[in-house]
Amino acid sequence: MPSPSLIAVIVLAFHALGVLAALHAVMTVRTAPGAIAWAGSLVMMPYFTLVPYLILGSSNFAGYVNARRFNNDRLREVTHDMDPGERAARDACVVHSPEQACLRALPRLTGMPCLANNAVRLLVDGEDTFAAIFAAIAAARQVVIVQFFIVHDDALGRRLQDLLRERAAAGVKVYFLYDSIGSHALPGHYVKRLLAGGVEARAFATRRGFVNRFQLNFRNHRKLVIVDGARAFTGGHNVGNEYLGLKPPLAPWRDTHIEIRGSAVLDLQMVFAEDWYWAAREVPLLLPPPAAAAGGMTCQVVPSGPADAQETCSLFFVEAIQSARWRLWITSPYFVPDEAVFAVLRLAVLRGVDVRILLPARPDHLVVFAASTLYAYQAVCAGVKIYRYQPGFLHQKVILIDDEAAAVGSANLDNRSFRLNFELMVMTADRSFAAGVAAMLETDFAQARRIGPDEYLGGSRLRRVAMHVATLFAPIL
Repeated sequence: MPSPSLIAVIVLAFHALGVLAALHAVMTVRTAPGAIAWAGSLVMMPYFTLVPYLILGSSNFAGYVNARRFNNDRLREVTHDMDPGERAARDACVVHSPEQACLRALPRLTGMPCLANNAVRLLVDGEDTFAAIFAAIAAARQVVIVQFFIVHDDALGRRLQDLLRERAAAGVKVYFLYDSIGSHALPGHYVKRLLAGGVEARAFATRRGFVNRFQLNFRNHRKLVIVDGARAFTGGHNVGNEYLGLKPPLAPWRDTHIEIRGSAVLDLQMVFAEDWYWAAREVPLLLPPPAAAAGGMTCQVVPSGPADAQETCSLFFVEAIQSARWRLWITSPYFVPDEAVFAVLRLAVLRGVDVRILLPARPDHLVVFAASTLYAYQAVCAGVKIYRYQPGFLHQKVILIDDEAAAVGSANLDNRSFRLNFELMVMTADRSFAAGVAAMLETDFAQARRIGPDEYLGGSRLRRVAMHVATLFAPIL
């Protein structure tokens, strides 16, 4: 049995480590409520909170910034190797003063230019999305880039695996990147078979270096496929049968992807190159898009993540919301906004903007759904129109601004996307594309039920208490 003096030393050591960790939280946690919560619990209850803080407490992805800096130097070398005609075509696509208010801050926020001469196509739900992706991969001649948060070893996952192996056997350079946490259930033999078939396969993990060893809170949530530097696909879909609506109880699955051709595809390759460099310590083969204009659409690529100097994803939502003049429609599977986003949503309502948010009626994560329900009640009280999609689970991430711009990508309306996940959105400024998005969302709203305060108030006292408790975990939901 340990002596009293040994126990005293252990207790003193815990409290000393707790104080040091609390000081670290005060200096590094990005939000004041989060810093206060961590610091208070680390000082008062270090026995219970030191390990969770190691796993969940950091808001910075150590090492990624330095990797990004070196990777960007290499990328500049790659782009300088473009012939003069390709560089001139690229420079001619840059939109220095976008007409749309929602685009004006984004080039400086992201470090990526706003680009013209693109064509963007909506892909609604899984069948259309994967039919387009698989057809593009099958036609690849030089390079295929595939990145997903979740990959399952099921019928859809094996179709992708076989196609990538076939392209690699045909001499195509194939890159496959998956998130180690999102794809934790992916068996090792799936990746080994890709590697044996000539595919360059890597996991995006946070464990590089001692500082990141315990950090399980950061995930690479991006979904991206690029073929021959000419066509790119991004949006909400991962790889699994549920994304085809084949897995009850969440079926049918409602999601949206887009296909992009044109100048923006090179920026999407650069986003992938940062992630690939972190995982493999090499810059992938990048190809400039065709010099000819693919279309007349203006696009802004918006990558975001915990390595950013600013909270890019949260600021992106703030900029999109505050730029709306008469219509703002948002769809997201989760609704756990931070204070800044919630404030501009309320201000948009006060300006007379038609603010609608479409959420799922069925939960896939009970704690997140409980917190979302409380935030939805607060939004309804502020005049926001909240709808719940009835046919199945809603997973799409779409923003429609007036009749001139729309964004599609991987970012949810929650703190995890704002500060913890690596995300990717593409904002497109084009009236015909916005009209297509509006028509798609009108169909969704027609299959949704508008909710009122009774969704929250009609619940039992115990259920309402559970919702409030769930919101305490908002910084990590």
